[in-house]
Amino acid sequence: MISPLAYVDAGAKLGANVTVHPFAYIDKNVEIGDNCEIMPHASIMSGARLGKGNRVFNGAVIAAEPQDFKYKGDSTLVVIGDDNVIRENVVINRATTPEGRTVIGNGNFLHEGVHISHDTHIGNHSVFGYGSKVSGNCFFEDYSIFGGCVLASQGSRVGTWSMTQTGCRFRKDVPPYIVAAQEPTIYYGVNSVILAHQGVSEKVIKHISHAYRIIYQGNSSLFDALLMIKDQVPMSAEIQHIIDFINDSKLGIIGR
Repeated sequence: MISPLAYVDAGAKLGANVTVHPFAYIDKNVEIGDNCEIMPHASIMSGARLGKGNRVFNGAVIAAEPQDFKYKGDSTLVVIGDDNVIRENVVINRATTPEGRTVIGNGNFLHEGVHISHDTHIGNHSVFGYGSKVSGNCFFEDYSIFGGCVLASQGSRVGTWSMTQTGCRFRKDVPPYIVAAQEPTIYYGVNSVILAHQGVSEKVIKHISHAYRIIYQGNSSLFDALLMIKDQVPMSAEIQHIIDFINDSKLGIIGR
């Protein structure tokens, strides 16, 4: 159902059973998949690609021009998967260049006032609390969790099943499976309650805790800490992921 009080450009492509409420704005060069709902006063701008089953609430702006001085007015994209909830006044910027993409996967929940900047990649099933702001070129693995008003700086990475508590701001990477807290943001323990809830065994959670004690409570360099983890901690997919994530870090990790 498309309200006659909404604006839908003739060049926009809408799938089956899309609901567009009064006063929504859908620009040219937009594609919206089946069973999406666009609430009043939401704006879906040129370059937006939405999958199926997304709900975009009042005042949200999808595919806003990037707030990047390198942007030259090119036609660029934001690609959003399926079954995302994008609440009131969320802003998602499209990419800076035609070669880039701003990407949001499936099943994410963006609370009111969240801002996702250009060329950021977000995986699946992540939660962004009220008013959180993500700078450009950030990368989020699946199942990342932000409290309210978290600030992620340019190019930072956030690991899977990590929980970053309300009010944190960080300029380095947040490793997987941890709780990040305080200001300045530090390692605050393993996200053990959520991991156990998701079926990670008690033994593996203990191994994760052991790995992070070596990283954060030992007196060795980070390079040596990773060698010690390989030597002292039984290997699993989770431990290998911690090692790989830290090895791939360009900014370093929080608290180190």
